[in-house]
Amino acid sequence: MEIDGLTAVTEYRRKPGRIIFIHTEVPHALEGKGVGNMLARAALDYARREGLRVVAYCPFISAFIRRHSEYQDLLYDRG
Repeated sequence: MEIDGLTAVTEYRRKPGRIIFIHTEVPHALEGKGVGNMLARAALDYARREGLRVVAYCPFISAFIRRHSEYQDLLYDRG
């Protein structure tokens, strides 16, 4: 996501049936403006549209899912 010439990213890897979120980075100048939340919501909405289960290694994405119960059903169950 580019805002004011700065780029915020969520890094991920796709596997069959899964999306693995690894890292989210928001430039310091954009912190506190909801950019990370917009990234997380867009990424998780994408996962839902594509029918992917989510593995949240990224602490930001993991915390976002804990705070937003509407995304908890996306979590990959390894059991």
